[in-house]
Amino acid sequence: MNTPHHPSEQRPLIGITGNYNAPNCLLAEAYYKSVLRAGGTPVILPPFRMKGNADTAALHTCLDRIDAIIFSGGADLNPLLTGEEPIPQLHGINTERDEQELQLLRLAYDRQMPILGLCRGIQVLAAALGGEVWQDIYAQANATVKHSQDASRDTLSHMVDIAEDSLLYGIYQTPTLAVNSFHHQAVHTPPRGFRVCATSRDGIVEAIESTEHKSVLGVQWHPECLEKTTDADVFDWIVGEARSFRQARDLHRRLISLDSHCDTPTRIIRNLHEDFFDISMTEFEQRLHGNDFDGAFALRDPRLQVDLPKMAEGSLDASFMVAYLRQGERDAASLCDATRRADYILSLVEQMAAANAETMGIARTPSDIRRLKFEGRRAIVLGIENGYAIGKDLANVERFRQRGVAYMTLCHNGNNDICDSCKSDSGPEHGGLSAFGEEVVKEMNRVGMMIDLSHAADSTFYDTLRLSTRPVVCSHSSARSLCNHPRNLTDDMMKALAQAGGVAQVTIYTHFLREDGQATVDDIVAHLNHMVGIMGVEHVGIGTDFDGGGGVPGCNSANELLNFTRRLLAQRYSEADLRLIWGENFLRVMQE
Repeated sequence: MNTPHHPSEQRPLIGITGNYNAPNCLLAEAYYKSVLRAGGTPVILPPFRMKGNADTAALHTCLDRIDAIIFSGGADLNPLLTGEEPIPQLHGINTERDEQELQLLRLAYDRQMPILGLCRGIQVLAAALGGEVWQDIYAQANATVKHSQDASRDTLSHMVDIAEDSLLYGIYQTPTLAVNSFHHQAVHTPPRGFRVCATSRDGIVEAIESTEHKSVLGVQWHPECLEKTTDADVFDWIVGEARSFRQARDLHRRLISLDSHCDTPTRIIRNLHEDFFDISMTEFEQRLHGNDFDGAFALRDPRLQVDLPKMAEGSLDASFMVAYLRQGERDAASLCDATRRADYILSLVEQMAAANAETMGIARTPSDIRRLKFEGRRAIVLGIENGYAIGKDLANVERFRQRGVAYMTLCHNGNNDICDSCKSDSGPEHGGLSAFGEEVVKEMNRVGMMIDLSHAADSTFYDTLRLSTRPVVCSHSSARSLCNHPRNLTDDMMKALAQAGGVAQVTIYTHFLREDGQATVDDIVAHLNHMVGIMGVEHVGIGTDFDGGGGVPGCNSANELLNFTRRLLAQRYSEADLRLIWGENFLRVMQE
């Protein structure tokens, strides 16, 4: 008897958009035969006119079941859909396809699904994501090569030049490629996050690809009609990417994925009131009348890196949302104001969770997080960033714990009454923990609130490790040996943290990943690999700092976290390893 394959080992399902010629949905056999030859299972996605939310839901259901999508060739794009007037040289458009495919591509892109655009498909790719398309390359782009051939579709008609540092070059392993050509439209300007990776000899764009480590590629020719002449082609590529995507998506369905630090509540407030930290809470509360925060997190918001749609698209199960407090004055009135501000932010998160109870819930314990995942809801865990929130009142520790705060970062940028920060204009004040800070650590241990040492001075770090009877965490810190920033942990600090049973959560913040230039996903992987090498895989996790400055191209919001899992799978991390990294390590400390 044959042993059934694990779902991720099955042939990946590749959706292919169908052409439409009333009254039939058509698809040239070369498309699905190319997918079959490459090891995928083709599924035809028929076009239909979009008429409302039910049709959008149908697209979501479709994307839930496939592992990659190919946008096939066909008629011209309707320029009205991208805000342009048609020129006389425009050919026939296909109303059944245009609006649906533009929306389908955006939805697939938001999910980080592998995408391949062929001929018309590359133009759909560009138009859907904010690029520009020539309606006619002869009238608008001075094309001199004959791009619309009368020859049969398997005839090579002109050469394209491929950038040697591109994904496309990696597929074909050649700087020049003979292709076929049947078009008079082409990409004018690629979308943000894309580059031109191939051109014809007259400068017309022949291929674009993602610059953000995403599996998205478009070519202007029809490779499905050409005989395969190299070891791999774009169909081998898309099927391979689909297999990787499916593996990551299936894995996330089985494990708990947890982001230990984001600043989304404060970002929501500051989107509406940028001066939130510049005025007193008394003045701020007078402005609140008429503001509705309940729906701010439920809908997709381009100003947020974390919201419910993005959490769903990225398979993120739980997010620690902190009440962040900028360090301020430490007189009695300012301390009282800080406590009120923290309470207000926590109340905002509770209010949003209650208003969206069908899709999210507040989690106080690891078992709550697991239950919410089983129920198909996202878990929100409360935290406080900066012990400034408790003022000088030790009773606030227990009060905040009773309302569900799971951890408190002892300080932020600047010393407070608890401890020294790694960043203070005035230099060290206490030499680590203050006498009051020692009482805070003991009280946090007593009430079961995790101690977070991100932002703490090295002296504070070691003082806390010596005093705490429970494991501590660094909710968003990376490796100092790779990026010499005081916010990061030295190798010795990591070893001490691991020996005490704690965890360090690699953060996705450019300035904590690289000392110069823009960090990339490769930098995140490098920091995580280093931390695992020093501490062991049982003591490392992920704390993005999204909506607080975190994010790099390709991993810049909650929906893009699936890309990171794919990179770690490619690094040969096992499922058991990824279970620990993505949540079980942090949940262990939370449980303890």
